[in-house]
Amino acid sequence: MNIARSNPLRGDLTVPGDKSISHRSIMLGSLARGTTTVTGFLQGADCLSSIACFRQMGIEIENDQNTVKIHGKGLHGLSRPTDTLDTGNSGTTTRLMSGILAAQPFDCTINGDASIQSRPMNRIITPLSMMGAHIQSVNNNGCAPLHIIGGPLKGIAYTSPVASAQVKSAVLLAGLYAQGETSVTEPFLSRDHTERMLRACGADITCQGTTARIHPARELYACDIHIPGDISSAAYFIAAGLIVPGSEIRLHHVGINPTRDGILKVCRDMGADIVLDNEKELGSEPAADIIVRSSKLHGTTIGGSIIPTLIDELPIIAILACFAEGTTVIKDAQELKVKESNRIDIMVENLKAMGADITATEDGMIIHGGRPLHGAAIATHRDHRVAMSFAVAGLASDGVTRLDHGGCVDISYPGFFEDLKKLAR
Repeated sequence: MNIARSNPLRGDLTVPGDKSISHRSIMLGSLARGTTTVTGFLQGADCLSSIACFRQMGIEIENDQNTVKIHGKGLHGLSRPTDTLDTGNSGTTTRLMSGILAAQPFDCTINGDASIQSRPMNRIITPLSMMGAHIQSVNNNGCAPLHIIGGPLKGIAYTSPVASAQVKSAVLLAGLYAQGETSVTEPFLSRDHTERMLRACGADITCQGTTARIHPARELYACDIHIPGDISSAAYFIAAGLIVPGSEIRLHHVGINPTRDGILKVCRDMGADIVLDNEKELGSEPAADIIVRSSKLHGTTIGGSIIPTLIDELPIIAILACFAEGTTVIKDAQELKVKESNRIDIMVENLKAMGADITATEDGMIIHGGRPLHGAAIATHRDHRVAMSFAVAGLASDGVTRLDHGGCVDISYPGFFEDLKKLAR
């Protein structure tokens, strides 16, 4: 995939549905009694992996692209899969589903692609084992494949060393089945889509500060789920609109959940011209149109409690920092090393190839912006967020930027390159 300097980007766009909410709609819809109707579902490879896994466990799921209907069988309605559950590239599917499977009256194995087989799973194995779960890393390396022998669980009060929605959600989903109260306390508040959806389905869950508490449920109940656009996908067009001169873009119905909107705060701190319009609630999630205009940006420091609200957006923020005057420091972002790839090293390596003044640190990056970038051959490591970030960088750089595996964007944003072309016409 070759990317060249772009004309001004102008027009309206609706980005695909939120990936995190799409995953959770399949899982909770499967555990609820009745039919859950989902609109705005993300038809990306990761979310399709969630559908495939729950179909393997006996759940009827209709997917006609525009609407997904999940015919849930209740909390105890899953059946033992006859084969390994393949989660593809999806860490969300792997970790959240482990919390559910830990309480089932059967055993099974979860596995995924090479990326999943290198991502840390001890962060869920530890708390779930404390609840009485029997989970084994088959290769004894703390990674997938995982063999899970389901059984009775007990509630715990767990203090997580990391602010991770996947860890929190795995424990809370297991807590639906546990004896007694289960609580999870994080160092900072991570995204809260699981808590919102559990509440909508009738679960007894409360949240205070960085602690979420859940009591075992007799039943969950189906409800309609309206999924807003994914702010992580919108982030690439926000960045493109800011750095391509003369641009003005409206992004429709984007989720602005306060545990996910760190990208907006950082862009404003950098001097971005961003306006929210038509703010409303879509089901249990806030959404708005985002209007972005090209802007003169300046450096900033990003760290602490804001990191969990923009962890997936840090690669594109690194691109923005290269086009901003002054220095940007990204810190407290060790999680970037254990995503689909080591995003710190990969972003630094590729941005240096484009002429950026950037240095990797143990927990982030230091970027001295304002230097013109030029095209280069980009090694994406098949990481969808890396690929989309460098596609945006190429729009404002001299020469041609070449992505080695542009097709990996299908993991979260099928049609990404077509949408870029629409705005550049």
